[in-house]
Amino acid sequence: MSDEDNETDAETEATETEESSVEATLTEEEIEAELDAAEADLDAAETEADLDEVEAHLDEIDGHVERADLPEPEDEDEESPREQLEDRLSTLRNDLEEARGPYAEDVVEDVSAAGTTIEETEWTEHGREELAEAVDAFVTEVEEILGTTISVTVSPDLDDLTTAVEDTAVRIGEAGLDPDDDAETIAELEAAAADLQTGVEDAEEWDDLETREQLQVQGFYDVLDHRKDYPPEWHALKVWEKRGRADMVLLGLDNFQSNFMEEHCLEALERMGHPDSLDAMKERAQRRDKPAIKIIGKIGEEDGLDAVLDYVDSDPGLAKPALKAVGEIGSEEATQDVANQLAADDASVRSQAARALGLIGDTRAIDPLTDVLEDDEADEVRASAAWALNQIGTERAVEAVRPFADDRAYLVQTEAEKAVESRSETPA
Repeated sequence: MSDEDNETDAETEATETEESSVEATLTEEEIEAELDAAEADLDAAETEADLDEVEAHLDEIDGHVERADLPEPEDEDEESPREQLEDRLSTLRNDLEEARGPYAEDVVEDVSAAGTTIEETEWTEHGREELAEAVDAFVTEVEEILGTTISVTVSPDLDDLTTAVEDTAVRIGEAGLDPDDDAETIAELEAAAADLQTGVEDAEEWDDLETREQLQVQGFYDVLDHRKDYPPEWHALKVWEKRGRADMVLLGLDNFQSNFMEEHCLEALERMGHPDSLDAMKERAQRRDKPAIKIIGKIGEEDGLDAVLDYVDSDPGLAKPALKAVGEIGSEEATQDVANQLAADDASVRSQAARALGLIGDTRAIDPLTDVLEDDEADEVRASAAWALNQIGTERAVEAVRPFADDRAYLVQTEAEKAVESRSETPA
């Protein structure tokens, strides 16, 4: 046999021996011994490199547990040897994670989380002052720990606070701190970040205040010179309505927790018909809110049309206020959608559709309204069609109504008489 053959056999034998070693099956006692050794190494570990070695050892033990031929317990409720080994292995992994760090990136993450809370939370004025104190103390402490100056503006302004926290987090990340060499510094920063989080958690939020406290802070009760009505917010609501302050009525609507006050706020907004309430009512209308639909109609701006137009082909309870609102908005863009409802099954919906067409005033509606006046089986609907034609008011529209002066329905007669009067009032 040649030397080359001998070398090949030796390499093969070495490889097989290595593979045999890797795939070796250990007994329960041997695995326990390996876990004891890993635990001792973990207790003695001083650096991240030491911990990496322990982790590699635990991964190896995991493989041994998986391959081990272990007995099953006779009692089903008794923990098996495999489960006991896996539990101990899991405990060691948890201890390993606790032994790692602290890391600068963990501190940065905690600080960034505090910044996000500051940015996304609604704070009281006092709360913003408390935040400013906490952030200022945090920045000062980080400057001392890192031996540097962080040029940030700290004030009760939320943008200033958020920027100060973010910039400080960036400075910590850029310090290049090593988990072994700078462990003490990182621990100090970790404590500073914890103090910041505590300060943010303790600062006063709007949600911490009772409803009346929130409204008091925002000036809702400033208009009260006496408490004539009970509850006092009802009187304040009346004053704000009288002053045309939709913003304050909306403030009450957003904060009151009673159905009583919500109803009065919505009624006030409907009476006011103020454009400042349009966006809020469009949002409520998306939830099929009837009072909001009515208010959008009273506001009468074309920007509110899309928020109510889809509901004209809904159930009668929703279609009627939607049709009325569309009519009050008066956009000819809605003429065809409204005219389609002249064929609705419900007579009250057909009647409201006719009146909406009269309010819109589009001459394209004359022919379908004339058909309704002549053929609809419900006198209520025919009367609404006659009224709508008079509202459109062109000669052709009015002429369609005049022949019904002796109609069987009194309301139709009344509209026909108005049409006749309009002819007599027209100059020759």
